[in-house]
Amino acid sequence: MKIHAMDIKRAEKISKALADANRLTILKEVKKSKDCLYCVDLNETLDLAQPSICHHLKQLIDNELISSEKEGRNVKYSLNNYVIDDYIKFLEGLKV
Repeated sequence: MKIHAMDIKRAEKISKALADANRLTILKEVKKSKDCLYCVDLNETLDLAQPSICHHLKQLIDNELISSEKEGRNVKYSLNNYVIDDYIKFLEGLKV
C-alpha cells in the first residue's frame, strides 16, 4: 500500500489530531500492544468515559493514524505505519 507524499492540508489535519494528550496516549498504548489493541484495553488505561474514548478513536481513524477491524463483538485497533511514516517524512522535509 503506497501512500502519496503528504500535502500541507493533510499534515495540518494530522497535526490537529495529534494535538491531544488522550490521542497520543491511545497511539502509545496501541504501539505497546505490539499488534493490536481492543477498546476494552483503553478503558483500563484512560480515565475517560466511553463516549470520550470513542470520540478520540474516531479522530485517529478519520485521519488514518490507526485502523479498526471488527472482530466478533469487539473492534481491534492497530497503527497505520504508512501514514505515520509519511507524516514524519513531511516534518523532516521542513528541516533546514
